[in-house]
Amino acid sequence: MQVRAAQSRFFFLLRSEKQFGDPSHFSERYKLAGMSRPRPLAAVLALLLAAGAPAQAAQITVFAASSLTDAFGELGRAFSARSGHTVRFQFAGSQILRTQLERGARADVFAAANTAQFAPLVESGLVTRQTVFAYNRLIALTPANSRLRRASDLATPGVRLVLAAPSVPAGEASRALLRRLDGRAGYGPEFSRRVLANVVSEESNVRQVGLKVQLGQADAAVVYTTDLTPSLRRSVRALPFPVAVNPPLPYPIGVLRDAPQGAAAQAFVDFVRSPAGKVILQKWGFLTRPS
Repeated sequence: MQVRAAQSRFFFLLRSEKQFGDPSHFSERYKLAGMSRPRPLAAVLALLLAAGAPAQAAQITVFAASSLTDAFGELGRAFSARSGHTVRFQFAGSQILRTQLERGARADVFAAANTAQFAPLVESGLVTRQTVFAYNRLIALTPANSRLRRASDLATPGVRLVLAAPSVPAGEASRALLRRLDGRAGYGPEFSRRVLANVVSEESNVRQVGLKVQLGQADAAVVYTTDLTPSLRRSVRALPFPVAVNPPLPYPIGVLRDAPQGAAAQAFVDFVRSPAGKVILQKWGFLTRPS
């Protein structure tokens, strides 16, 4: 309301100047407009622009796991629209981002795809604290026209399987899941060994894993459910794993201790965890509670 009032006064003065030319002819009009003395119109305009600008707008840098690319992209746009702050994202494997932060990379917020890559930063004091904001699960992907119909088919000899590397959260979780399937009905003994014998590529982030299937460079892959994006869904088939051995995987987030924009960073974290943030996370397939 204050900005609108100031704008009204400015245009009142502008019309007066055009009509009378000499500011001395309308000094009384300045008083009527609520201004103590005449000012150059350029100065008035500068004041109006400053009044309309976001207070203490900042740019924050968010390091985030590659599986968060779509969800955080939308969260960033929504946060900027609400707060006036801008968000710059760096997406990569959580293990890569952790290493960069440990080596001195500057960021305001870190969001990882597991606690194993996050907890050491809390223990070393680089991150203030850890808060879980979302959960994910694993699925297998095959081309839409694949002969593979069930997750147990991943052990079929000759299947070209792609996984994330063991150091990547998705890769670590995939191997743990495969071990939990050993000996279960329908999977047989040494299921994990037989599946891992089919691995032809190990990727540094989970998005590259799904892309291999989409490009026809693999017969199957294990990714997060959130990696089944609308663009990928058209060309692949999802093969679920038994829920009993496929627990929700937590995603932690936190503000860096030496964040250049600490207040704005905390505001972003709060927005991610807010009801509005949860709606966006759920839209992109994330769970917002471990159910």
